[in-house]
Amino acid sequence: MPPRVKRLIPKFDLSKKNMLIAVSCLLLCLGLGFCQPPNKPGDKTPPPTDSLTYLNHHDSARYVGMNTCRLCHQNIYNTFIKTGMGKSFGMATQSKSSGDFTKAALYDAPGNLHYKAFWQHDSLYFKEYRLQKKDTIHQRSEQVNYIIGSGQHTNSHLHLVNGYLSQMPMTFYTQKKKWDLPPGFENGLNTRFSRKIGLECMSCHNAYPDFVKGSENKYTAIAGGIDCERCHGPGSIHVAQRQSGSRVDTSLYVDYSIVNPAKLNIDAQFDICQRCHLQGNAVLKEDKSFYDFKPGMKLSDYLTVFLPKYKNADDEFIMASHADRLKQSACFIKSYQKAGKKNALKPYLGALTCVTCHNPHVSVRETNKNVFNEACMNCHQMEAKVTAKNDCNRFVSKKSDCVSCHMPVSGSTDIPHVSVHDHYIRKPISAKEKNNIKQFIGLFAINEKQPDALTRAKAYINQYEKFEQQAAYLDSALQLLSGQVAADKKLKTLVQLYFIKKDFAAVVSLINQTGSQKVLTQMFTKSSYQNDDAWACYRVGEAFYYLGKPQNALAWFKQAVKLAPFHPDFRNKLGTTLAATGNKNEARKEFEFLIKENPEFVSAYSNLGYLYLTDGQSAEALRLYQTGEKLDPDNEALLLNLAAYYIFNRDIKKGKDYLQRVLKKNPANERANMILKQLATS
Repeated sequence: MPPRVKRLIPKFDLSKKNMLIAVSCLLLCLGLGFCQPPNKPGDKTPPPTDSLTYLNHHDSARYVGMNTCRLCHQNIYNTFIKTGMGKSFGMATQSKSSGDFTKAALYDAPGNLHYKAFWQHDSLYFKEYRLQKKDTIHQRSEQVNYIIGSGQHTNSHLHLVNGYLSQMPMTFYTQKKKWDLPPGFENGLNTRFSRKIGLECMSCHNAYPDFVKGSENKYTAIAGGIDCERCHGPGSIHVAQRQSGSRVDTSLYVDYSIVNPAKLNIDAQFDICQRCHLQGNAVLKEDKSFYDFKPGMKLSDYLTVFLPKYKNADDEFIMASHADRLKQSACFIKSYQKAGKKNALKPYLGALTCVTCHNPHVSVRETNKNVFNEACMNCHQMEAKVTAKNDCNRFVSKKSDCVSCHMPVSGSTDIPHVSVHDHYIRKPISAKEKNNIKQFIGLFAINEKQPDALTRAKAYINQYEKFEQQAAYLDSALQLLSGQVAADKKLKTLVQLYFIKKDFAAVVSLINQTGSQKVLTQMFTKSSYQNDDAWACYRVGEAFYYLGKPQNALAWFKQAVKLAPFHPDFRNKLGTTLAATGNKNEARKEFEFLIKENPEFVSAYSNLGYLYLTDGQSAEALRLYQTGEKLDPDNEALLLNLAAYYIFNRDIKKGKDYLQRVLKKNPANERANMILKQLATS
């Protein structure tokens, strides 16, 4: 985790504290400052990019924040904060919002839920409600704490409860000036106020946050926008050297106290952009986290990004696929082969990279279109002059642009109501090409040539879990794992695979073959930002539980909670297993902890209410049930508990009403159907 302290509510000031951060590293940095000789102009060897080259790759380097950078780079700061990156994240204020609040309402038909956004003084709120005829039968309002997105394409909205960060069910699509559900909330998949915003999401859409290890979405501090150090690396050593009087003539040499992407080779420069502009199916390397990659490092040492490839679907792409699309272009491929031979100080020159067209410090909205045309003409000017009949020549002469034809605006496959330029530069595709039936070819690693079998297997499992539930993905993963992958290395992945397939006997068999005690005490023991070992323990516990062995499951759930104490689902399952094995007092403590820790975790109210009801404290049980119902009127377990409460208290009609609500949401609920049949015959 980046060793940096931030506020949960960012406050951007030029205080003495920023100066002290830099000065505090001075003595350390003076000892490190001259470890590497600078590259001289004319050197044929490009600047090395391994982790021992740049001083700010060292563990001692600290993130100092954008306000420290602006002390020397004010002009760059002034333009950068107007870019999409600079405006990527912030507090939910009226100045940050791009939304149109004259008609800020929408209706989710599958969930029968209405939503409305409104300002109350300086605070933004979302109201959720359900109507039955003209009566409001459910209503909930929550404050919006953060807005994510620059407003160039979208504003999405986040909700914070005791550090737990979740996405909310309204997004404003700025290009169409339209309110709608966020991507992934459509078609009956509305998670309302509970979609977890984890480290993978936050580490691209914002500067690095302070994330609580052992959670999925809890933070102690959140920054306000992507900052300088995401592309240049931690700044403490650089600042300390400058304050000590050390200077580097960057027109002649490489300054190794900070990463300047312009001094990197083509692949290393692309890796910086690909860290976030190559979103897809990201598979972390063993023991790595989304914090670990720093500019100048090799991205594939930390994670591999996979994307599904289809035949006859070259015109389809996801929103953040710019790097992948550009690398498919003949323009890039040819320039890559020729570049890097003439300029050792800036080895990327001559290649078509992201910075050929985009100045990262200047907003696209404030960039003259001629900049993009000139980038094309640098290579294609002779072609345009060949003949006056050339289509490109006619368009350019009319002060049009190359981009409109060769990088057409199109919708992305993952985000609705958004149009972006396709960065696959080519001749316009024909209608015949568009109408061909697309065929799935496979998952391909975009930033690594030959990932190992275990990494590829994880990619297929991720693709199934996160994107498309196609059995073929699991079959491919199993085939890869059946090869030459060491048993101890693939155990967690096999547990995950069989758990997804609901082959719980296979999960238990794997553990028994290895030895339960060995796995618990030697293998699944690491606490991490990704909670890999905790998830493995949870899955094994669930397998035992589903096979009717809650006593065996107990040790695995305890280990999951030990490794990830702020993961509510793990602790909730531990509580239910404790109750099932007769440890009601211990179970009660787990549910009470959950309610205190995250007051919006509905299952804890349902389960704690059940314990109170079995102890004869029906009034307290009803209070807990009703609190949970206000948060989620469709939680099946909670509705079943409410039905049982009213039936127990001889209010059969109200009990039946709750059972009907369960069946309206899920007609296949066996328990609700069974109770209704029993009531009909009694």
